[in-house]
Order: sequence, then structure tokens, then C-alpha cells
Amino acid sequence: MVCHGQQQLPCLHCQPNSHIRMVQNLIERCLLFHMTRDDCIQALAKHAGIQPVVTLTVWEELLKENKTFFQAYFHAISPRPHFRVTRPRALHAHMRGSPYMKVLSSRRRD
Repeated sequence: MVCHGQQQLPCLHCQPNSHIRMVQNLIERCLLFHMTRDDCIQALAKHAGIQPVVTLTVWEELLKENKTFFQAYFHAISPRPHFRVTRPRALHAHMRGSPYMKVLSSRRRD
């Protein structure tokens, strides 16, 4: 990055507040794409020339200030285990006597 107004983006050294706000905005855009922290750090380094340590520092501050948001965010982007198709025997035995299961059984015979 070139300093002293010779670039379009705010400089960390010349305009630290503007630079941090810009990084925060870029991180928020990454969140819209459901990116992980590491994906975000890599994307900002590659596409915006942001030093990884700067992105990581801003990310950590956002995490501190928005704990509940990030808990929900991490839960939303975490991979889900595949559900088993088979039901436990106790549940299956219980469902066998339900009216819903009787309707399904009668439809299978038709």
C-alpha cells in the first residue's frame, strides 16, 4: 500500500480511523457471504490488500462487541450433521399406534 494520499483506500498510517472503518465494512460484507474468519482474512488480503493482522484485530474487536450476533452467526454457518433416516425403536413403537401412522399404513396398501 502506498501512503500519503496516493491511493483510493484510506491508509492505516495516515487515516487509521477511516482504515479501520473500511476494514469493518469489508468484514461485514464477508459475513453476508457466510465466510469464516480465515476466509475473510484471506479474501481481504488478496482482493483489498489488507494486512491479515489488521483484519484479525478488527474481527476480534467486532467479536467482543457483538458476542450474541457472532454466536448465532457461527451456529448458522457451522456444518450440520446428516440426520439418520431410521428412528429409534422406542419412538418407532410409539408412533406405530398413532392415528397419523395408521393413515400412512392404509395408504401404502392402496
